[in-house]
Amino acid sequence: MTVQRLTLLPQPNADGAIPVPQPPEVLSITRISKGAPWRTEAMRSYSRPSLIWFTRGQGRLTVAGQSGGYGAHNAVFLPAGTMHGFTSSAPVLGSVVLLPVGESHRWPSEPLHLRLREVRLQRELTGLIDALDRECQSDAPFSDEAASLQAGLLAVWFARISETQVNARLQSGGNPSGRQLTEAFTALVEREFQRPVGITHFADRLGVTPTHLSRVCRQHSGRPALKILNDRRHFEACRMLSDTSLPISTIAKRTGFSSPAYFTRAFRAASGQSPTEFRQAR
Repeated sequence: MTVQRLTLLPQPNADGAIPVPQPPEVLSITRISKGAPWRTEAMRSYSRPSLIWFTRGQGRLTVAGQSGGYGAHNAVFLPAGTMHGFTSSAPVLGSVVLLPVGESHRWPSEPLHLRLREVRLQRELTGLIDALDRECQSDAPFSDEAASLQAGLLAVWFARISETQVNARLQSGGNPSGRQLTEAFTALVEREFQRPVGITHFADRLGVTPTHLSRVCRQHSGRPALKILNDRRHFEACRMLSDTSLPISTIAKRTGFSSPAYFTRAFRAASGQSPTEFRQAR
């Protein structure tokens, strides 16, 4: 087993609100993608912590602006609000566990990528996720409490496994200042992509030039800064076009475009379809 640790800069809760308790949920990657590659490839985030467990397939994974390979039997923990996306070179199977909010389970405060080589560990993690899923689907008395306890067991298992391996890899690879800049940029994009601002705005906020920001992002994630920003906006637009009946003008405003016409041009450039064509096709 090897471990890759990704350091994410702190993201304070802007309104100071106490998280409303939410039960765990287990979804298959097949269900998440729904046959549409943009649902997994484009940058997005979940509003609560999540654990992705890849059991089959391989590809490239981008988390908080850093890209790397993943394969079968890789587990990736993502704190709430962490931008991420993954591409695949073959069919990918696995689970996405949306973890409880408002409970003090022992999950990391930053992203963590575990590569589980031992069959024993692979079976243990699959068994824990399956047990959690059974309680989530159960109508038996106290199933909510049982699901919460199963999520706690999963958190303890993950903490034990990561604790034994993470220290040896903390200083491996890359320029720490470059990683931190990329992570800070993706965290800022996650909070502000709805605003009609460009890369110059983010570079100014981070105290660097747009050219330097783009070069560092390309070095650490394989994508220039503008591509990361556009990808995040495009995913959100695709999600709202597919899953809501909001007017296109409203979607344009909520994804950081100054006008519906500009939104339509950008969307067509990214997908080959207009927003209306994309919605009608679904």
